[in-house]
Amino acid sequence: MGVFTYETEFTSVIPPPRLYKAFVLDADNLIPKIAPQAVKSAEIVQGDGGVGTVKKIHLGEGSEYSYVKHQIDGLDKDNFVYNYSIIEGDAIGDKVEKISYEIKLVASPSGGSIIKSTSHYHCKGEVEIKEEHVKAGKERAAGLFKIIENHLLANPEAYN
Repeated sequence: MGVFTYETEFTSVIPPPRLYKAFVLDADNLIPKIAPQAVKSAEIVQGDGGVGTVKKIHLGEGSEYSYVKHQIDGLDKDNFVYNYSIIEGDAIGDKVEKISYEIKLVASPSGGSIIKSTSHYHCKGEVEIKEEHVKAGKERAAGLFKIIENHLLANPEAYN
């Protein structure tokens, strides 16, 4: 089994505490409301919302996939770090065992956030991940961050 690692960074004008509350802690409620084309709904299928919890995410009409299951691997509210893995779903197909992510929000000098994302693709056998697949995922993630950022800018009272 090979593991391929990719890193990416985004920036946001929203400070880490507020962005973390919206993007991580309330994502299951917020994202289906503001980006239903990306996520239709989310439900906990195992656990209490903390580490070890498994969620089934029903993807929206804008996605080529129908669902994924996320497992929460780490939740550090003080340092704005979120670790999770996609462990099931048509988005990972039959060539990938799981995709693990670490999302870290760091304060930027301008008062906003630097969103650092590390992805680990755990492949079955000698499968290699194509760069265009990773690029498409990065573009979707960047688009979702932008939708959340725009929502927070338009609703300054939210998630304070």
